[in-house]
Amino acid sequence: MFTLSGKEIDMPDRDVKTIRDLIYYQYAKIIAKSALGVDAKKEAYGFIKTTFRQLVNDEKKWSEILREDRQLVEAEKKCVYCGGTEDLQWEHIVPRSLSINERCPSCDKIQGIHNQIWSCKTCNMKKSTKGLYRFYRERHPEAKRLSDILPALLEKKYLKTIYFCHLCKGTLEATGNGSGLSVLDLDL
Repeated sequence: MFTLSGKEIDMPDRDVKTIRDLIYYQYAKIIAKSALGVDAKKEAYGFIKTTFRQLVNDEKKWSEILREDRQLVEAEKKCVYCGGTEDLQWEHIVPRSLSINERCPSCDKIQGIHNQIWSCKTCNMKKSTKGLYRFYRERHPEAKRLSDILPALLEKKYLKTIYFCHLCKGTLEATGNGSGLSVLDLDL
C-alpha cells in the first residue's frame, strides 16, 4: 500500500508498470463494475485482468469519448461531486490551466466538452486545479478505494482526457518513483 498523509491508497495490480497500464487498469475496473456490479473487483479479478491485457495489447479499444458526452447530456443535471442542483456550471475535470506545453491553452482535449462535467460552484472552487484523484482523496479520506466512490462517467472522461495529456507530456511509459504507481500518479 502507498500512503498519502497517513492514509493508505490501494495499489493497482502487479502487472501495472507504467502510467499507460494504470490508465487501462482503472478503465478495466470500470468496465467490470458496469458489467458485474459493485463487488466486481473482488469477485471478477480474472475479468479485470483479461480486459486490462486486451486494452494493453490493443485487442480491445475503449469507446470514443463521444459516448460519455452523450451520457452526460442524458444524465440528470446535477453536481457530479456532491449531487447538488444549485449554481451549476461547467467544470473542467483536467484543469484547463494545465500547462504541459504551449498547445494546452488551445487543446480541444483539455478545453473542450470532452473534459467537462456539471459541478456546483462550491465544488468547482474546492477542486480548483487539483487532479481528480487527489481531490477525491482529500474529499473522502475515509474511503479505502477511490474507485468505490468515483462516478463511472466522471472517471471515464478523466481517464480518456488524462491519457492524451500524458501522451503529450511524454509520460505514458513513466514507471513512477520506484515505489510503484498509484492513481495519484495520473494527476498532472
